[in-house]
Amino acid sequence: MHPAPSVIIFTTLSGLGFGLLAFLGLGMPAVTGWVAFVFYLIAYALAVGGLLASTFHLGHPERAWKAFSQWRTSWLSREGCTAVAALLVMGLYAAGAVFWDADWRLLGLLGAVLSIGTVFTTAMIYTQLKTIPRWHSPLTPLVFLSFAIAGGALLAGQESLAPWLLALAGAIQLAYWAKTDKALAHSGTDIGTATGLGNRGSVRAFEPPHTGSNYLLREFVYVVGRKHALKLRVIGFGLGFALPIALMVMPFDSVMMKHLMAGVAVLLHIAGIACLRWLFFAQAEHVVGLYYGKR
Repeated sequence: MHPAPSVIIFTTLSGLGFGLLAFLGLGMPAVTGWVAFVFYLIAYALAVGGLLASTFHLGHPERAWKAFSQWRTSWLSREGCTAVAALLVMGLYAAGAVFWDADWRLLGLLGAVLSIGTVFTTAMIYTQLKTIPRWHSPLTPLVFLSFAIAGGALLAGQESLAPWLLALAGAIQLAYWAKTDKALAHSGTDIGTATGLGNRGSVRAFEPPHTGSNYLLREFVYVVGRKHALKLRVIGFGLGFALPIALMVMPFDSVMMKHLMAGVAVLLHIAGIACLRWLFFAQAEHVVGLYYGKR
């Protein structure tokens, strides 16, 4: 699929933001006052900024509010409802921590569950699509959830926990590639089934259905070279997981240097996740590409 910048920003930032909110809701770290204000400011900037970015990919962003009414059948609607609930609950919990030095534990736990739930509903928007075999896998929600939890731990300053969670997220990403790289080939869908002519013998494209481009080609057919994809996978994996883990486990004599390297690890992780998100969309092989002879 076409890797729209707005969707990449959305999936990258919102996952990190809700991951951080989940850890704050669990009291990790247990901050109050101005320190809590800074943590929540970062979390809300990432979560809300990512959600707002997603609306720019809509044909009519002003109608986005209508999606909330379809929560019974639409994962997009469930995502919106869960996100609003998470932000409201965590807003109340944050107010208690910032203004009254309070720890309303049950409210924080509820907010943490809703924050992780929001990430899950985002993942299910893509997982439910049978027309994209690479996404239609149980590993897709695991990728989204592991990225959010690992990134949240990193942003929350959980120095002992974050390396393990980053390693787990990296392992899930490798498993996702290994499992889904041949998903389209194993789906049973080919140009014969796409055109409905497969029962008459071997089918091949004689010429494109039309000479110009159209909406389907612009949005659902995007081909990235295998060599470039491999290079971007190495870059994304290195920036997102390997380098942050290395920086966090390195022994530093200075506390200031340790905090500085933790900040660098966060920036590297965000850059790596953005790269992996780009690949997530760029390598999504929509079956409509078969009809146009693009797969």
